[in-house]
Amino acid sequence: MLEDHEVERVLVVTAHPDDVDFGVAGSVARWTAAGAHVTYCILTDGDAGGFDPDVPRGDIAGIRRGEQTNAATQVGVEDLHFLGYPDGRLEVSLDLRRDISRIIREVRPRRVVTQSPLRTMDSVYRNHPDHLACGEATCCAVYPDSRNPFTFTELLAEGLEPWTVEELWVMGAVPGAEEAFVDITDTFDRKIKALLCHVSQMTDPDGIEDRLREWNGANAEAGGLPAGTLAERYVVMPTV
Repeated sequence: MLEDHEVERVLVVTAHPDDVDFGVAGSVARWTAAGAHVTYCILTDGDAGGFDPDVPRGDIAGIRRGEQTNAATQVGVEDLHFLGYPDGRLEVSLDLRRDISRIIREVRPRRVVTQSPLRTMDSVYRNHPDHLACGEATCCAVYPDSRNPFTFTELLAEGLEPWTVEELWVMGAVPGAEEAFVDITDTFDRKIKALLCHVSQMTDPDGIEDRLREWNGANAEAGGLPAGTLAERYVVMPTV
């Protein structure tokens, strides 16, 4: 596993605006503070989100792009790519794999972080079909698509040479897999500030800190970190 100080560039790929902040914002704040350049690739605009019927549907995508852009600044990220796929209808298509591969070749990250492609039985929220599709398409883009010069040759025509990602980090847990537990105790407040930028999604903003403290505390306990520590949890897949 690469040490954080070895990772100059990180790419985080998620399905919706706010997914990145629920899953990895504390880690991102650590990485940017250490000097890493972190890029977000958001596959949809979250245009099926929100809870206020008085907000026109046509405005939601722009609102959520703005919210995610503001949230990113809370953790030191200014480089964002929105691919604009329709929320709720994300599929593991060749077009999606190509578009993620394009971003990988542009950013040239050593580490890619994404959502899990695996359905679990412990929480319905982790099994959003867009999340699963995001994870599967990103895994395909990391290997073999972005590194293979004979896959998506149109990217070569765009001047984008193949790039081999050294590590793939997947949010969540898989029994028996290599894991990383990132201590976010010192960056937890920044994670909460990022989440609270997503005003259009927050039906209970006052309860968000307690819920996240519980979840991230459970992660830290699973990782054997000291009592009172907060952590984000990943499966780490070496790719070289």
